[in-house]
Formats: sequence, structure tokens, C-alpha cells
Amino acid sequence: MADAETELHVCDAAVTLAFSVLGKRWNGMIVSTLGAGSTTFVALRRAVVGISDTVLSDRLAELAQAGLVVRTVDAGPPVTVSYALTESGEGLRPILSQLGEWASANLEGPAH
Repeated sequence: MADAETELHVCDAAVTLAFSVLGKRWNGMIVSTLGAGSTTFVALRRAVVGISDTVLSDRLAELAQAGLVVRTVDAGPPVTVSYALTESGEGLRPILSQLGEWASANLEGPAH
């Protein structure tokens, strides 16, 4: 019984850790958008409707620190900065897709 309890505790801790990153507003949308491929800050801001420049910058830094996003600077000319998912970030794509499918089937959206 103790092994099952320990395993459950480890799983709970891992889920808590995952949602400490992915549960923040906008992070799932950013990862999902980057799933289509490397893109620039401006393109991300356009794709993630409603996010401010400051919040996008903060979220990209957090996702990079978590090892999910990589920032690449091309010296140009012109100098361009792009963002892409790391291998770890790519691993989230099917999980986010499944989460979206589950939400569509089981949760009600906001009333219009």
C-alpha cells in the first residue's frame, strides 16, 4: 500500500509542477501557437489575441526557463529574433491536443 501511495504522491507532485507552468494564462496558447513552427515575437503577439507585449515577453522567458521554448537571434541583417519549441515543448503538443478535445467534450464555454 505504501508504494501505491508514494507513486500517487509523485504523480500529484508532477501534475502540480506541470500546471505551475502550463496553468498560467496564455502559456498553453503560446505553446500551441509555436507548435506550428518557429515564429517571431510580433507574429506570436498577433496569434495570441489579447496578450500584451510585456506579458508575452514574460511568458516566453518563463517557458524558456522551463526548457519548453528556445529563443534564437539571427544577426541578419536585419537582426531577427525567433521562438520555437524545444524537443520537450514539442512533447506537449499531443497532450494539449488531447486536453482541448477533452475540454470540448466535457466543459461548457463562456455564455455568449
